[in-house]
Amino acid sequence: MEKRITFDSEELVRRVLGINDRNIPYIEALLGCELFVRSSDVICLSDDPLVQNRFLLLFGRLRRIAEHQVFLNETDIFMEFQVIKNDVNLDKDLINGERDSQKSIKIHNRRAYAKGANQEHYVKLMEENKIIFAIGPAGTGKTYLAVAYALSQLFSGQKRKIILTRPIVEAGESLGFLPGDLAQKINPYLRPLYDAMELLISPSNIRKLEDGGNIEIAPLAYMRGRSLRGATVILDEAQNTTIEQMHMFLTRLGEDSKAIITGDISQIDLPKSKMSGLVHAQKILQGIDELAFVHFTSNDVVRSKIVQAIIDAYQRGDA
Repeated sequence: MEKRITFDSEELVRRVLGINDRNIPYIEALLGCELFVRSSDVICLSDDPLVQNRFLLLFGRLRRIAEHQVFLNETDIFMEFQVIKNDVNLDKDLINGERDSQKSIKIHNRRAYAKGANQEHYVKLMEENKIIFAIGPAGTGKTYLAVAYALSQLFSGQKRKIILTRPIVEAGESLGFLPGDLAQKINPYLRPLYDAMELLISPSNIRKLEDGGNIEIAPLAYMRGRSLRGATVILDEAQNTTIEQMHMFLTRLGEDSKAIITGDISQIDLPKSKMSGLVHAQKILQGIDELAFVHFTSNDVVRSKIVQAIIDAYQRGDA
């Protein structure tokens, strides 16, 4: 039995399927069906209703993304497949690629889309709260969406600067032996935040924002004594804060600032004798107005299929 989805043009089909249809084998493997292309139609051959439905949902989403992106790659496709695989509440409007309620963050002429119900909830919490904790494994979009939201606040004029910070905790290597001055030593620790920014704006724009003081990087220890005003502050790798550091950081925020704290409590590099400030905060800060938590699991991983499998394997091993 065949299911068919029609694109507005053959160009959109090429954007989804790639040059010389190179994405077709990957999509066939994900869906478990055969795909055929006829002009601006993509056809799925399968007798499985679940496969048919996933085909319609997946290509509905890919068609919408293709309208704003030149060519989709395997990562883009996998991220969308994860959404339809894990989100049981997807409505029928997705078949047409039209879901007005789907959360997105606008940065200049680009948009960062939330992938799945949990990421949509995360974006909503960032919009509604002053302090947001995002806790979960690698690859769930915690840092990417935090950076996207911070940039949107900066470019819309709602905040005047972005402050990026992480605790400096060595995982088997000593910071003191790294070459260069303090800024050069800190840069590798903040590289993941820059990687996320470079997916959204150009490196030259990032440098301009740094030179103008609109983006500031700082080790967490340098936050003591400061009063952070008019800023979106991202504390990354927060599982490696101590209780004292987390307390200090949270009390730096002015009324017109917002903090987004991200971390993975399965990857704590602190000495065994020290409790993670993120774990402690999760226990004592529940029920405070304008402070919210969102928790991600391996089902929310959008980085790649193998990352999801690795996270599940380590969780089984720990159990």
